[in-house]
Amino acid sequence: MFSEKLFKRLYHATHITFLTGAGISAESGVPTFRGKDGLWNNHDVMQLATPLALKTNTDVFWEFYNWRRRLVTDIEPNLGHYALVDFERLISQVTVITQNVDGLHQKAGSTDVLELHGNIMRSRCSECGYLPEADGKVLAFDKIPYCPKCNGLIRPDVVLFNENLNSTILYQAQEASATCEVFFSIGTSSLVEPAASLPYIAKANGAYLVEINVERTPLSDNADEFIEGKSGKILPMITVLFEKIREK
Repeated sequence: MFSEKLFKRLYHATHITFLTGAGISAESGVPTFRGKDGLWNNHDVMQLATPLALKTNTDVFWEFYNWRRRLVTDIEPNLGHYALVDFERLISQVTVITQNVDGLHQKAGSTDVLELHGNIMRSRCSECGYLPEADGKVLAFDKIPYCPKCNGLIRPDVVLFNENLNSTILYQAQEASATCEVFFSIGTSSLVEPAASLPYIAKANGAYLVEINVERTPLSDNADEFIEGKSGKILPMITVLFEKIREK
């Protein structure tokens, strides 16, 4: 199921990078909101999760995000998330780049996580940038929050549709992709930029490129190794086999 070359590259690696998408969280029960899951209470999520909806349809916007926050609060990481934590015992440097906003990698115990699209459990003021959670504040799930500093509208600290990514985090993700020896793309459609370019940055700089997904994507033909299946099953198998190889 896995190539000998993969384990040789892992054995000599000092830095591996994982890019994770909706697929790994879907195995924990987090909705993807793509395709047939693109509706919430008859609202198109692509239209609802936007800066315009925050300003013009604030009640429904926050109803949606508070529902998502409640959902994430009750969801636990799966074996795929924990396998990435296990890699930290086996490799000197492990970087997790995620397109997910659910915080499940941190909940599992990963220590170096770059959140390309932010974190749904954090908030910030849309006017002055105040961060309530960083100040020890806990926002209620049942009302629209306003900033205690400037009375501006509080928003989830996530990248909404039609917004740019945080340039600092994107640079760090590009650097982690360019400097690793093995790069895993896990459960991502490989369609959404700029995340979709990260595996190509890794490969262009000599990394061994592995894709784990339940179906082929535009990346598959360019990967050194495509492994079909659920990450919650495949990643623990890789870590167990790799640990046995290291013990020999």
